[in-house]
Amino acid sequence: MAFPENFINELVERNDIVDVVSSYVRLNKKSGANLFGLCPFHSEKTPSFSVSPDKQIYHCFGCGKGGGVINFVMEIENLSFPEAVEFLAKRAGLPMPEETNDRESRRRERMLALNKAAARFFYQQLSTPAGQTACDYMRKRKLSPATARSFGLGFAPDTWNSLTDAMKSQGFTEKELADAGLVRRGKSGGVYDTFRNRLMFPVIDVRGNVIGFSGRILGDGEPKYMNSPETLVFNKSRNLFALNLAKKSKCGYIILSEGNIDVASLHQAGFDSAVASLGTSLTPEQARLISRYTDQVIIAYDNDNAGIKASQRAISILEKLDLKVKVLRLEGAKDPDEFIKLKGPEAFRKLLEGSENQIDYRLRAVTEKYDLSVDEEKVAFLKEATELVARLPGAVERQVYSMRVASMAGVPENVVADEARRRRKRLLSSARKTEDREQSRVDRAPPSGSRPLRYTDPASAAAEEGVIRLLYLEPSLIREPSLPVPEDFSQESLGHIYSAILEKLRRGESANTATLGEALSGEEMSLLVSLLQKPEVLSRSRQSLRDYINKIKERRDELSQSSDLRALANKYREKKGYEG
Repeated sequence: MAFPENFINELVERNDIVDVVSSYVRLNKKSGANLFGLCPFHSEKTPSFSVSPDKQIYHCFGCGKGGGVINFVMEIENLSFPEAVEFLAKRAGLPMPEETNDRESRRRERMLALNKAAARFFYQQLSTPAGQTACDYMRKRKLSPATARSFGLGFAPDTWNSLTDAMKSQGFTEKELADAGLVRRGKSGGVYDTFRNRLMFPVIDVRGNVIGFSGRILGDGEPKYMNSPETLVFNKSRNLFALNLAKKSKCGYIILSEGNIDVASLHQAGFDSAVASLGTSLTPEQARLISRYTDQVIIAYDNDNAGIKASQRAISILEKLDLKVKVLRLEGAKDPDEFIKLKGPEAFRKLLEGSENQIDYRLRAVTEKYDLSVDEEKVAFLKEATELVARLPGAVERQVYSMRVASMAGVPENVVADEARRRRKRLLSSARKTEDREQSRVDRAPPSGSRPLRYTDPASAAAEEGVIRLLYLEPSLIREPSLPVPEDFSQESLGHIYSAILEKLRRGESANTATLGEALSGEEMSLLVSLLQKPEVLSRSRQSLRDYINKIKERRDELSQSSDLRALANKYREKKGYEG
């Protein structure tokens, strides 16, 4: 195995799964011995993410993900198995054993090394005659050489193979370049550079690794911005541009902007907590990433319809994580970069200090939709505004904003307060019914959650699950002489899990979610955890195992006979000249 078994076991002992998960998920709902919280891997309103302190496993009844503490870190941090082990070892102050020969880890290391070399190549191009185009653009946007160095900005030459040739001369292969998204394959089978004639922004994760690139076209052409594709090390929905710099800020909040240029301009002006999503609207994964570094976010999106819609969406995502959200009201400029250039950093600082809380922002957005001098529009305004008030969590907030809405519409305060109270009562009733349904679904749901497994042979698969479950729970059953071979399993994923457990036990090693983490994929680990949560009577484990084995063999023989009969029937048809 890549890591010594005793090291993995000690690693898990020193990293209690409740402690690790609690640093990402608020666990506060108990169900028996388990803790529940909102799943960090998909959006939900009712907690269906379960953590078992006794079994040291997690499982989501909603999306089906599950595993041990190492798998959790792999999923939440987007790490390989060795990287997750190293992450937890550092957390626990446990010295790492000697490096092991892990294939995926080597691929990741090579890709990160390639990205770093590519970033250095792009930066060096700024000093060449061809790079003058990018330098002129940065000068036009008033980005200083110091800012370029800080962000590692660079230039992708307007050629087909400059990067390819440079990277190949450093020992990287065309396949490695293609896997990293730095080149594309042409129709003739060759490759050409993905990024050409673009100002390059390296995307650097919070650990300081160059994981991808974002390129802004210089001149005509589409798309205006191009991002690296999804790779082994880059997932744009789980990363934020410049968070590696913003996480060091002492200001106490994150400024969420739309574009890379905005972020660079903000940092240059002294606002060092600015970040941007990577060509997408804010995602729940990015919001959770932000919440690890701050409890306050100021949204500074563009001052246009698209920016307003993006702000509204970001608010709804961020407030689910109990983050304090404010929104900048940019006036006289389309974005933060233009505002700073027109009015200066001090004016922007005052703008930050006077930024609206998300309630004021939403109420203003509602107000601007209606002409309150027209009765029909005033009624529509009151309906929408009281709905907003009704959704506010605090009684004091609801009282204050009821008074404001009433004043704006010119109606008695009690009219708005009473209507907000009625609407809130309906909302709470509806929420309780939804929560009861969701909780009932969670309580009744099979461990695989809302995505039940679709087995090609359910009868055999049920028995295969039983064999896996018994061997996992009672390893001494490995001595049973009639154990099937993995090839007897009807479901490939179950066969692979079974094979991994067999290999561990036959070598005299333990088979658990920690030691199996390197051999199983995330989907296979989730499947293993789900089937482990099904009941099994261990008092008669040996007989149960034999019953499961017999069922697998029966189904295999039935399928074999059925296949033979079909072959015989086809042969008969051919002999008689039948067509169907």
